[in-house]
Amino acid sequence: MQSSNPSPPTRRGFDAPSDIFENCPTGTFQYIFATDTFHWSDEMFLMHGYEPGEIVPTYELGQSHVHPSMRESSAAFWAEATDLDGPLSAYLTLQDRNGKDFQTLVVGGPLLEDGERIGVRGLLIDLTHSIHADSHRLANEAVAASVAKRSTIDQAKGILAGRMGISLQDAFDVMSQHSQDTNRKVNAIAQDVVEALGQRLTLQVDGREQARRFLRSL
Repeated sequence: MQSSNPSPPTRRGFDAPSDIFENCPTGTFQYIFATDTFHWSDEMFLMHGYEPGEIVPTYELGQSHVHPSMRESSAAFWAEATDLDGPLSAYLTLQDRNGKDFQTLVVGGPLLEDGERIGVRGLLIDLTHSIHADSHRLANEAVAASVAKRSTIDQAKGILAGRMGISLQDAFDVMSQHSQDTNRKVNAIAQDVVEALGQRLTLQVDGREQARRFLRSL
């Protein structure tokens, strides 16, 4: 198989949509049927861990960088890309020359010259940073929600303890028991307690029983 990486004529190329993938490294590639050659953009080399022009891009090289568990899917994608006229896409886990995994979206379609299909052109988009950023955002949101939930429960514990002369642990135990009795989440019960903060409570000898009565009245 012959392969090289001279710059192909600009009429055969296309630009990566940087406005959409501005935070995702994106490389472009072309495969020419007649010469059985691949052309990689500088970004393609860098994404795979090479300096631009350091190696000759080939199908075999590309496959060697696909995670072993996904090589069959990658081969099927390439077979379709070289046979069909419509655009195709696939999510693949690749590995750079140092064995570091990165998550990608590969998009391929026909490469045309004067209306004739002469090869395949495509994009390789590194989604790793985007995926990690989304995961980090979701984790932060989960932590924030947990903190907010805990804050509500702590407020409710303080209200019950202060108004009824019981310990914070007793206040939480009463809310937990009420949660089981009513099949409602502790946080929802705590929210009711906080919202009813202005309601006048009468201190009884048994503060825990008074707390139970108060919760049942909400």
